[in-house]
Amino acid sequence: MDGKNIQTGFFFLVFLLLFVGVIRIFTSFFTVFLWATLLYILVSPLYATVIKKLPANGRLGALLRSIVAALFAILTVLLIISLIVWIGIQLYHQMYGLIKDVRMYLANHPDFLSDEFGQFSALIKEVTLGQIDLDKLNIKNQVLSLLGNSSQRLLQYSTSLLKNLGAFLAGLAFLVFTLFFFFIDGAYLFNLLIKVIPIKKDYIMQLAAKFREITQNLFMGYILVALVQACIAFILFSIFRVQGALVFSIILFFCTFIPIIGAGAIWGPIGIFKIVTGDLIGGIVFLILSGLLISTLDNLLRPLFLNDRINLHPLIIFFAILGGVGVFGLNGLVLGPMIVILFLTVLDLFFVEHGINPERNETNSTGVSK
Repeated sequence: MDGKNIQTGFFFLVFLLLFVGVIRIFTSFFTVFLWATLLYILVSPLYATVIKKLPANGRLGALLRSIVAALFAILTVLLIISLIVWIGIQLYHQMYGLIKDVRMYLANHPDFLSDEFGQFSALIKEVTLGQIDLDKLNIKNQVLSLLGNSSQRLLQYSTSLLKNLGAFLAGLAFLVFTLFFFFIDGAYLFNLLIKVIPIKKDYIMQLAAKFREITQNLFMGYILVALVQACIAFILFSIFRVQGALVFSIILFFCTFIPIIGAGAIWGPIGIFKIVTGDLIGGIVFLILSGLLISTLDNLLRPLFLNDRINLHPLIIFFAILGGVGVFGLNGLVLGPMIVILFLTVLDLFFVEHGINPERNETNSTGVSK
């Protein structure tokens, strides 16, 4: 091995070690960088509109831009956090009250659905040739025990959140700080990123455009639509005096991402429960209004916002979100589908770079290439 190869190998080793070190340094702030980037992409059009009305040059212009950037960063984070805190407080109270009401209802109605459950248990026992006997499981007592444990766990989670309040506030400060510099030096930071990534500039620009497009379309076509459905559900649940209206509305928000079933997985059982418990007319009206105002809204708004700009089957989006949440936690709500779409974009760029046309490899029913 000559001296040049030794130098190349040593340089590569040093680069690799430094690269790993950089990754380790910034890993702790990944969530801050991710959500600062997403918020910047969503808010930057409004910020750019305001900035255009300010003086372009001079100290006064720079000072005004800094003030506007600080205000945008602080107000954006405060608006989101205030909404999350309010929802969190209301969610805690409603979940605690809902669990308490369900336990009280089951205790006061020991025969609730007993006949129906007995018939179902007999059917299961007959089908399984006596191998499964649901009566021995004493499901009612297990449900009551589960509800009791849920109350204790809810209190434990609340205590844990209060203990981590300092870390939460520090994270918010970092988020505001990062978002401020994204507003001020977003173009400079992006150009710096282009220089350090060893990929053609045209490809980087395409990936960056796709990243921005994915962020905006995921928010508008999926998250915003789900949020609108959840808000309408909350209003309907409140009108029909559904206990834990906010709890069910938040669960409905996540269910809207499930293909075929969607929001009906929540409002359907609620309507059926109202009918079973004696409110026949109210339950029927509730089911009709929920179907028209909640689920139908999904078919109207989502195509309007997306306009075929995310060419992925809803099933793939669903599993991407589900898998993303499983791997990245809350960050996976956005990272899951984003990674899948970016992967397909990189694959298209690879095909273009190497002159590959996937359609030529498709075969007809006889197995002959087209």
